Amino acid sequence: MPTPPLIAFAHVGKSFDGGRVRAVDDVSLDVAAGEFLAIVGGSGSGKTTLLRLANRLIDADSGTVTIEGQDVRAADPVALRRRIGYVFQSGGLFPHLSVAANIGITPKLSGTPAPKISARVDELLDLVRLDRTEYRERFPHELSGGQRQRVGVARALAAGPKIVLMDEPFGALDPLTRDALGDDFRALHRKLGLTTVMITHDMGEAILLADRIAVMRAGRLVAQGTPLELSRNADPYVAELLSTPRRQAERLKILLPGDGAA
Repeated sequence: MPTPPLIAFAHVGKSFDGGRVRAVDDVSLDVAAGEFLAIVGGSGSGKTTLLRLANRLIDADSGTVTIEGQDVRAADPVALRRRIGYVFQSGGLFPHLSVAANIGITPKLSGTPAPKISARVDELLDLVRLDRTEYRERFPHELSGGQRQRVGVARALAAGPKIVLMDEPFGALDPLTRDALGDDFRALHRKLGLTTVMITHDMGEAILLADRIAVMRAGRLVAQGTPLELSRNADPYVAELLSTPRRQAERLKILLPGDGAA
């Protein structure tokens, strides 16, 4: 008997502006336990709306969203969000709280004792490669963009969630930091046995990090599959999304020959 998906969207629809804007249009998508899924699409494709439906930051107008087999509409939204990690595009840290207080906020709200929170903060700072002595008492404005995102990841992991949702988590970072942080998160995903759903507009990033990619356009799911499966997809929009990383790879091969002949 097949294992049921950890997250399932079934014929989900969501509109805004009195029904005039159909942000998500009849989307069905399953995410398996332990999977790293990237949702790719341009601005206005509905990918962020779909992500926000999973932890009830917004509610669907039609269809169902289930987490571990439970319809999210039957769940208390606050309790639901506390067991799902969420990483925002810019880190989304509270500016008036220290790094330690930011990371520890969800366990604190859940009533975890202070000594246990403190130990968890240290553990997570080690996990995201930030020196605990140096960064624990710093404030967000004292951090670089990459450091803020590392703290954002640590905060998302603080309550020990099975699921992590990431909304363009590395999009605002410089290329070197983005690459390093992407690799580090992928390693954390494997080490902690997470189920990760990441929103990105960058098909190259999706190919490098995700097990499977879902492509959205104008609110609809137009394709899904592994990078290899998508490369065989006949949809013109999928081909267009794949053309940029392919073109870049070809140019890099010419400009940076592997044999050092340049």
